[in-house]
Amino acid sequence: MSSQPHIVLPWVVRRTRLPLLSTRCVACLSESATTGEGRFRVNAQGKLLDVWLLVRCVSCDRTSKLTVHERVPVRTVEPARLDRYHTNDPELVAATLLDPAFARRNRFTLDWSGSWRLDAPPPRLDEPWPVRVEVVFEDPVPVRPDRLIARGLGLSRNEVRRRIKCDNPLRRTVITGFTFTLMAVD
Repeated sequence: MSSQPHIVLPWVVRRTRLPLLSTRCVACLSESATTGEGRFRVNAQGKLLDVWLLVRCVSCDRTSKLTVHERVPVRTVEPARLDRYHTNDPELVAATLLDPAFARRNRFTLDWSGSWRLDAPPPRLDEPWPVRVEVVFEDPVPVRPDRLIARGLGLSRNEVRRRIKCDNPLRRTVITGFTFTLMAVD
């Protein structure tokens, strides 16, 4: 009997919506905000340009601005990108929001609760074991492998630790793809 996995299952972690921002609201002091519809505000004064991403407080509905560009010369921003700011391009909103440098600069973290899903075909019990699973992340969703595997297989985390051989430590948060092997029940 071979020790190599006989089946390879693809799992994909997909974003279902933009994550909430964990940042303090200046009006009500709550801790969460959302991008709402995902709008940019562009302001040009002479040859200098300011671009902000508008966010809305979940509790009090107050709008705030997160700085994308501040007092940069207009000619340093690509015309196509400037046009995407003006048209509130949803892909540019997502890319801006998911940029770690943007989050650091504006002092917020992302709350991914309820904003992603796992597309995982169930392993067929009539197929040969062990089963190799390749997990791919479409967006950098921070999740612990043991929690993701438990969710995908409907097992407890203790059962996951017993039956899984994984490339990554199971208790360390990952945001990129990984693979694991699901062993048969003894």
